[in-house]
Amino acid sequence: MLTRLLNGHIIDKLNMILSTNYFKDLEKLAMKSYISRKVFYYVFSIILVSLAFAGCAHTEKEFNPDITGPQMICEPDVVRLGVAKVMDTQFVFRGKGFQPEDSVFITMLGVKKGDKKVDVPVFEGEVDKKGCFEIKTQPGYDPAGLTFKIGILLRAKTGSNEKGETILIVSEPPIPEGVYTMRAVSMESDKTAECTLLIKGPSFVDKMKDWIGGLMGKIVKE
Repeated sequence: MLTRLLNGHIIDKLNMILSTNYFKDLEKLAMKSYISRKVFYYVFSIILVSLAFAGCAHTEKEFNPDITGPQMICEPDVVRLGVAKVMDTQFVFRGKGFQPEDSVFITMLGVKKGDKKVDVPVFEGEVDKKGCFEIKTQPGYDPAGLTFKIGILLRAKTGSNEKGETILIVSEPPIPEGVYTMRAVSMESDKTAECTLLIKGPSFVDKMKDWIGGLMGKIVKE
């Protein structure tokens, strides 16, 4: 029963998207790029099915009740370096056990720049009366997350196309894959907390989404 419901949901989504002008324009661009209609539909279907199941197993992380000092959680704690994937990701940093009504600065440690590894400030936030904070970015071109997403993770830059639309220009490799430590430091006290963020390379679906973004002129690789 569950399988039939999921299959029906996916088919409904596919039919809805196939009827839109967006899809028709995308299909025309693919044909102009000498990609067969069969291949185009196959790739697009894989992406759609992956999106339909994305997020189904997500469970909000919880603080460790056995720790009395400061703690921080990063969600998601694993991110893949597809351009579209990173831009569509909502990052949330939550902390507890800090000095009430203080400020915190979040730094990404050990980021490789040239031949050196440096610590890069990425976010700042306010601690509430209970000693908790939450820093949240929004999917897309969110001002709060642009430096982290575009400048640090993707190492890209923004630009404009002929229509005046914002595009992403990728001219160098993204941040190296690996496990990075994220550290929250209080401004008025010595309280700190750390968590980790695992950076992985793009999946097949991520690459296909970026390929479509290139066809649409939203992602430009130099």
